[in-house]
Amino acid sequence: MSQIDRVLRSNLKLRHLQLLVALDEFRHLGRASEFLSITQPAVSKMLVEIEKMFELQLFSRSTRGTEPTAHGVTVVRFARSVLADYQRTRDEISAADSGGVGRTSVGAMVVALPSLLMPAILRVKQRSRRTTVMVEEGDLTRLLPRLRVGELDLIVGRLEPGYASPDLETESLYAEPMCIVVSPGHPLAGAAKPSWAMLAELPWVVPPPWASSRSKLAQMFHKHFLEPPADIIETSSFLATLSGMHQRPAIGFLARSVAEHFAQQGLVRILKLKVPIELPHVGIITLRGRAKTPASELLMDSLRETAATRPR
Repeated sequence: MSQIDRVLRSNLKLRHLQLLVALDEFRHLGRASEFLSITQPAVSKMLVEIEKMFELQLFSRSTRGTEPTAHGVTVVRFARSVLADYQRTRDEISAADSGGVGRTSVGAMVVALPSLLMPAILRVKQRSRRTTVMVEEGDLTRLLPRLRVGELDLIVGRLEPGYASPDLETESLYAEPMCIVVSPGHPLAGAAKPSWAMLAELPWVVPPPWASSRSKLAQMFHKHFLEPPADIIETSSFLATLSGMHQRPAIGFLARSVAEHFAQQGLVRILKLKVPIELPHVGIITLRGRAKTPASELLMDSLRETAATRPR
């Protein structure tokens, strides 16, 4: 058995894994020690101990903080995966003792939050009030790494083809069109016939460059022989989009169901302008081959039922 095998199988303890993840999160010995409630000298001593086990430098230290080395990145990924499995197992045992189903962690893109994920969570709660659903909002660049190390059980959002991979399983649920929105106080909020030419010269809050909806939006301007807007803010966050729309004010580009949900609350107005583009369906992403917990299965069933009852 190699040295690395011995370390991974026998020598590493849970506190070692927690330290490695904390150092990766905070990139600073002092902040990691505060988070773990141990002294900074104890953190330094434990890190030296771990590196001696591996006979590798896992973090580089400087006056600016700590940075994982190439070896450190690999070991931290292993630590995250083990800790995620530990927490999942602990939650399942605890749930079984208390009569609940357990806990599941889901990554959510904005397109899926108000009209798919939240109604699905309500279905989960109707069946098992003690089941906990942890929701983390983000885009695929942030959510996929967390899914792969086990910190998320599934992702709901657009099934972007650029992120397809053999290790991922996808399940399409429905198509979701886009629309153009403004704040209720925007000069175009009451426009009877807004045009693409009007929109091209105004400030926008747009999806990030990797999103298929962003490239399709640019194509719509080109289709009308216009250059896409140059005065833009790029974000995948709904809160940032809404804040930009209200404070600049800027134009937003949202999934139709998201826009309709917040239009009912008086937060946005949907412009009377057709956006005839085709985008990837909204669906579920899971890691191929990973066993699903009862709580994850319950949430996925609820997502399917919610999607099936959506108005066409």
